[in-house]
Amino acid sequence: MSRRDVLALLRQREGDYVSGQEISDRLGLSRTAIWKAVDALRREGYTVEARTGRGYRLLDAPDALTEPEIRRFLGETARVGRTLVCLPEVDSTNLRAKQLAAEGAADGTVVAADLQTAGRGRLGRSFQSPGGQGIYLTALLRPDLPPERLSPVTAMAGVAVCRAIERICGASPGLKWPNDPVLGGRKVCGILTELSLEGETGRVQDLELGIGINVSQRPEDFTPEVREIATSLAQAVGHPVSRPALAAEVIREVDRLCAALAAGESGPYLTEYRRRCVNLGRTVRLLGTDGGETAEALDIDGDFGLVVRMADGTVRTVRSGEVSVRGLYGYTE
Repeated sequence: MSRRDVLALLRQREGDYVSGQEISDRLGLSRTAIWKAVDALRREGYTVEARTGRGYRLLDAPDALTEPEIRRFLGETARVGRTLVCLPEVDSTNLRAKQLAAEGAADGTVVAADLQTAGRGRLGRSFQSPGGQGIYLTALLRPDLPPERLSPVTAMAGVAVCRAIERICGASPGLKWPNDPVLGGRKVCGILTELSLEGETGRVQDLELGIGINVSQRPEDFTPEVREIATSLAQAVGHPVSRPALAAEVIREVDRLCAALAAGESGPYLTEYRRRCVNLGRTVRLLGTDGGETAEALDIDGDFGLVVRMADGTVRTVRSGEVSVRGLYGYTE
């Protein structure tokens, strides 16, 4: 881990030179070990300048979902993110989190990956997860709550992601029911929650909260079937967005979400969800197993269900496990 130690020391004095002698004295490394550590950091994307007689200084860091870069922005959290598992590639962060749960990983462990080869969304859909262009992370949670208390978690996560994006990017996403943050009428994030219960008691064993955010994709980076409904933060705000900074902010927001769930304080999330929901007051198409029906979206109920008025005038509430909602003329309209 000498390269991590060298990185931490250079980061303490970011922009200034640190002599090889000081690095050697403080870290107990030979000059050869220091050179190897600096070379390894350069291969990871760090820009480290070396000057004879002056030493080394850190000039730039990669836009990478590595533990050092995420922790650079994260700070202390109560539960979520205290353990980070950062991978260059994985089939699915949710699947990896499930594996870690079975191996006894701690509550709040976060799995983050630069690339997913089998990213998944709601209702069995795939989620495109190209390397270097998005944030793909899963929080492994072990809430000491009955399953019915956890039903709002996915919708609350939508609010949490919107807050994180707003804080880092300045843009204010809406929410397409049930849990898709959107900008400019197009999807910018997908959220997938999976729950494991103990067979005999029905107690919650673990919950995987997966979040995938499109950060730097260009239109041509999306496949044709996705291009018309998806966007990225860079497209929406017109400038690059730091992936590790946003990942850290999302982790902080999920940490706050967990505290709110434990305290039974979902009310502020519900209020904000209603404010952000782009479907309310519009005609939507309910896509279920029996085809599609049109309805007017009226409200969000206390359990984050969508209250709609059907064509025959009846009012009903639909749940996220029953139907998918689309606009009539686009993803949200």
